[in-house]
Amino acid sequence: MLIDIALDAMGSDKSPEPELRGAILACRHYPVRVHLVGSQDLLRRALSNTLNGERLPIEIVHASEHIGMDEKAAHAVRAKKDSSMRVGLKLVREKKVAGFVTAGNTGAAMATAKMVLGALPGVDRPALALVVPTLTGNPSILLDVGANVDCKPQNLEQFAIMGEMYARSVLKISRPRVGVLSVGEEEGKGNDLTRETYALLKESSLNFIGNVEGRDIYNGNCDVIVCDGFVGNVALKASEGLTRLVREMLKDSLTKTVTAQVGALLSRKAFNAFKRRLDPSEYGGAPLLGVRGVCIIGHGSSNERAIMNGIRVTAEFAQAGINDRIEREFSQRPTEPRLQAAGTADRPSVSSPN
Repeated sequence: MLIDIALDAMGSDKSPEPELRGAILACRHYPVRVHLVGSQDLLRRALSNTLNGERLPIEIVHASEHIGMDEKAAHAVRAKKDSSMRVGLKLVREKKVAGFVTAGNTGAAMATAKMVLGALPGVDRPALALVVPTLTGNPSILLDVGANVDCKPQNLEQFAIMGEMYARSVLKISRPRVGVLSVGEEEGKGNDLTRETYALLKESSLNFIGNVEGRDIYNGNCDVIVCDGFVGNVALKASEGLTRLVREMLKDSLTKTVTAQVGALLSRKAFNAFKRRLDPSEYGGAPLLGVRGVCIIGHGSSNERAIMNGIRVTAEFAQAGINDRIEREFSQRPTEPRLQAAGTADRPSVSSPN
């Protein structure tokens, strides 16, 4: 049985070429049927030229509009009622596909998903979760990385629950370690938000290990790391810059120091393996946890391999039934009053990782 996945064919910086090639790769490697959402005439011509007669389970769903990277999310979502994002997410809502993936405007994707799909019962705010590599070889999850700039402690508590469930169901970690991203490991370190979140998670049934620091995102000491979207997005952007710096510096050093042919070949293999471990395209995008449907958001610069992996992750997320599990988890939670963060405004703020 093929899993139906809707793909925003007009989302990435260089659309629709990466989307088309990524859809082709996904259909060759995985049991999926891809529904390309976008301009029917444009996609039909481009797909015909790209396939070269090959028959694959790829369909086209027409959308007369698309949302650009430079558009204001709130305005674009309201004004463009036939955007590729909205049409694709409607397919999810109507159960015609198992999930939706886009490499488009992140703020618009999150706003459209909240509007079209709605939040799961018990979830105050959906969170954008990022899978990151670690020194141990096992990935960890950082959330939120941009959906909610201002948060309350109960928001971070919900992020922890959703992230822990994602780690168990998709990453197959039997008892994920959960930590709060702060400026020190001691319980009293941090600001009002981190200290009050610490108190909530300490009393929860999660495998809470306390505060963690920035270095713990990548050393493998923690599986699920929670923070507000402001901190998470800064960490994400800093990490992207550092990754690019290390990759280029290593490449330059190898080019200058390795002269023997055999040595050059071995170094090239090692470098390519190293690059794959850090390559964001291997992780396929960030799931928006807490909405009534599967929505995966990739980077605007996604290449065909990133799109392929985004489709793969979307299918895995749908098969694992993460949303049903999150809904059941929140329905079983007690409804006692939760701590309030002093002076923290409950206003939805969106920051785009693209």
